[in-house]
Amino acid sequence: MADAPRSYAVILEPEAEGGFSVIIPALPEAHTQGETIEECLANAREVIALVLEVRAMRGEEIPPSDVGARFERVEVSTPAA
Repeated sequence: MADAPRSYAVILEPEAEGGFSVIIPALPEAHTQGETIEECLANAREVIALVLEVRAMRGEEIPPSDVGARFERVEVSTPAA
């Protein structure tokens, strides 16, 4: 029997040459990218599933869903050079 579905936050960072890099904070080893938001989200689902499968096969921890986690943006000034 499969576990209940889990949900993970993804961050899409625009790339200078176009498209986006995808960061999945709960799974730092998961890397992907895409040209569109839709492609990024599809790729994120795929890489998350693969990482969870590998972790399960190795007996490693599967992070809980981070839905409901609060993400805030913090702005800082950089020192003058």
